[in-house]
Amino acid sequence: MISIETKGTQKRLDVTPAAVELIDKIRSIHGDLMFHQSGGCCDGSAPMCYPKGEFRLGENEVHLGDIAGCGFYMSESQFEYWKYSKITLDVTPGRASGFSLEGSYGLRFVTKSELLED
Repeated sequence: MISIETKGTQKRLDVTPAAVELIDKIRSIHGDLMFHQSGGCCDGSAPMCYPKGEFRLGENEVHLGDIAGCGFYMSESQFEYWKYSKITLDVTPGRASGFSLEGSYGLRFVTKSELLED
């Protein structure tokens, strides 16, 4: 696994207070959590929330850092599209994708991005 938490001095990840609140609610039921940024197909490009260790990480996964005590990962090939971006995890009303844990709350996690400075 590759760990890339910063670009220079800039952090690659951030999280909104609303996302932290939802993470805390989910963690109180499911225990430790992890996130994996989906690369498309059935789940689009949604961040997926799983109980820690339930999503099997491969050797080509990139660890972008931790948010609210949860590891945040994506595949190395997906990272090629995001490598110049800062990702902020947020929530919005709606139905969660696939097996992501937030669906029963009527909310879904979303990633927002902005370009990192050179």
